[in-house]
Formats: sequence, structure tokens, C-alpha cells
Amino acid sequence: MKKLLIIITCFASLVTAACTASWLHLVHKIDVQQGNVVTQDMVNQLKPGMTRSQVQFIMGSPLVVDTFHQQRWDYVYYFKPGYGDHTENRVTLLFNDDTLTRITGTLTPEAGAVATAAKDTPVTVVVPPSERVEPGLLNKIWHWITFRKPQQS
Repeated sequence: MKKLLIIITCFASLVTAACTASWLHLVHKIDVQQGNVVTQDMVNQLKPGMTRSQVQFIMGSPLVVDTFHQQRWDYVYYFKPGYGDHTENRVTLLFNDDTLTRITGTLTPEAGAVATAAKDTPVTVVVPPSERVEPGLLNKIWHWITFRKPQQS
């Protein structure tokens, strides 16, 4: 009886210790994403001289607009996956008389970057044809009871 109690105690302690071992991934950890999604492509589209509305169209609404420094917009993006290293991007945009003057932060425009979306480039949208899906058994019975035909799509 003592041996059984010792075996059960050892097994219980191993199971609880395994739950705390992060390298086993036994516990699901969610991804944490906060702030504005800021990518290098978005920052590459920014150019000094752009108006606030043009910047807001590209970057979205700023995360932080300080009431004491209204000429400064801050975009912060933080992503921590459940397992792995976190990513943090910060972009600070400074305006002077409603025009963009300076871009600072962890992401800055690349020297030879070309805007990815050209104005003259046509956009093609491909819509696949819809397929006819046979009605299920319950649907067929319902239509048989109500004396209706299944709708053709």
C-alpha cells in the first residue's frame, strides 16, 4: 500500500511539473497583438510634404495623439506570440503646418524604396463560379413534407 501511494505521489508531481515546463508546449498560450499594425511597406509609402489626411489613409489613425504636442503622431505595434520572441515597432511622425516633415522610430523609409501600389496599375478581381451543392437529407425531407421543390442556385 505504501509503494502504491509513493508511485501515485511521484506520478502526480511529474504531471504537475510537466505543465510548468514551457518547452513542452502543453499549455496553450495565446498571441498578444496590440496597437496599430505597422509594416515596412506602409512606412516606405510615406514622404515628407504629405498632408495629415494622406498619412492617415496610408497608416490609419494614430495610436497616440498627445494633446500638448499635436504636431506629433505615434504609431506603436506590439506582437508577442504564445511561444517565441516579441516584436515591437514604433513610428513617430512629426508635422509642421499640416504637412509631414520627419519620420523617426524603429521603422524608417528605405532609401531606394518604391511605393508598392502604383496609381495606374489596374486591379483584377477574380470571382470563382459558384458550385451547385446538393441539398442534404433533412433538407430533402423538409421539402417533401412541405410540397416544395428545393431552390435551384
